Amino acid sequence: MGVPQPIETERPRAPRLPFANAWFFPAAAIYAAAILPASVLMMLGLLPTFPGLATPAGHAHEMLFGFALAVVAGYLLGPQPQRFTLTLLGCWLVARLGFLCWPGSWLAIGGSLLFAVGLLWKVVPRFLGAAKKWRNQTVAPVVVGLGLVSLLASLGLDSSGPWRVPALLLFALLLFFMGGRIIAPAVAGHALSEGRRLDARVQPHIEGGVLLLLGCALGLSLLPWAPAERMVGGLLVGAGALCTIRLLRWQPWRCRKRPDLLVLLLGYAWLALGLLLLGIALGTGKVPLGGMLHALTVGALGSLTFGVMARTHLLYCLRDANAKPWIHPFALFISLAAVARLLAPALSAEPQSWLLFAASCWSLAFAALAVLLLRTRKPPRRSIGQPHEA
Repeated sequence: MGVPQPIETERPRAPRLPFANAWFFPAAAIYAAAILPASVLMMLGLLPTFPGLATPAGHAHEMLFGFALAVVAGYLLGPQPQRFTLTLLGCWLVARLGFLCWPGSWLAIGGSLLFAVGLLWKVVPRFLGAAKKWRNQTVAPVVVGLGLVSLLASLGLDSSGPWRVPALLLFALLLFFMGGRIIAPAVAGHALSEGRRLDARVQPHIEGGVLLLLGCALGLSLLPWAPAERMVGGLLVGAGALCTIRLLRWQPWRCRKRPDLLVLLLGYAWLALGLLLLGIALGTGKVPLGGMLHALTVGALGSLTFGVMARTHLLYCLRDANAKPWIHPFALFISLAAVARLLAPALSAEPQSWLLFAASCWSLAFAALAVLLLRTRKPPRRSIGQPHEA
C-alpha cells in the first residue's frame, strides 16, 4: 500500500483591485453637468457668482482641470486600492472647493498639489518604464505637464488665463494619442467582424508627425515672442490636416452599425476641426480666439471623454459597448453645444441665448451619462479598454 500523497489544492486568487474609473467617471460626469452651466449663468449675472468662476479664465480652469483631468485620472489610473482611489478623489474635491470659493488659497493649491502628485506617482512609471517606442512614451510627459500646469493655474496668478493655450495643447496631445489607440483597434475589430481587413490602424507615421507638430507648437506657445504665435498656428493647421487624413483612413462611414464607435469618431473629427480652427485663429490673428477654442474644449474634449467614459463603463460592467443604446445619441447634444459656442461670437444680436442653449445641451448630455454610470454601477469582471503600456 503506497504512501498517500497530499492533495494539491489551488491557491485562492487575490481579489482584483477595483478600477479607479468606478469613482472618477461618475464624479466627472456629475461635475460636468453641473459646473459648466452654472459658470455660464454666473458670468451672465443670472446666479450669485463663486469667486473662482468670476472670469472666463475660471470657467476654462474648471472645465480643463476640474472635469477633464478627473476623466484622465479615471482612465489612466486603472485598477487601484479603493483607499487610494478615494483619497485621490478627496484631493480632487478639495481642490475644486478651494478654487471655487477661495481661488489662490492654500486649500486650492494644496488639493491640486496632492491630486497631481498622486496621479503622477501612479501613472508616469507605467508608461515611461514599459514603453519602448518614443511615441508610446508620450503619455508620461503629457501627464506631467498637465499636473504642473494645473498647479500653476491654481495659484491665482492667472486672471487673463495665459495657461489656456498650453493646457489645451497638452489635452489635444493626450486626446490625439489615447483616442487613436482606442479607436484604431476598435474599428479594426469591427471591420474583421464584417469580413473586412482594415490596413490603416495606428498609422505610426501620421501619429508620429502629429505628435511632433503638437509638441513643437506646445514649446513655441510658452515663448514670450510675438512671431511664435503665428508659427504655432501653422503647426496646428498641419496637425489638423494629418489628423483628418488619419480619421478618413479609418473609414468611419463603415461603422454605421456601431454607435459607440461613431461617438468616438465624431469626437476625433472635432479634434481635427478644432486644431485647424485654432491654427487659423493663431496664424492669422484675425479670427476671435475664444470661439475657436470651443471646437477643442466642447467639441473634441466633450465628445471624446463622453464616448470613452460610456464605452469603457459598458464594457466593464455589461461586456457590450452598445448594451444601453439610448446613451449614444446624447453625444449629439455635445456637438450642438460646440456649434452654438462657435456661432455665439458672430451672433451679436442674441449671444446670451446661444450661450444658454450650449450650456443646456452640454448639461443634458453629461447628466444622461451620469445616470448611466450610476444605474449600471457594479464591479467590472475583466480588464477591457484600459490603455496599453507597450
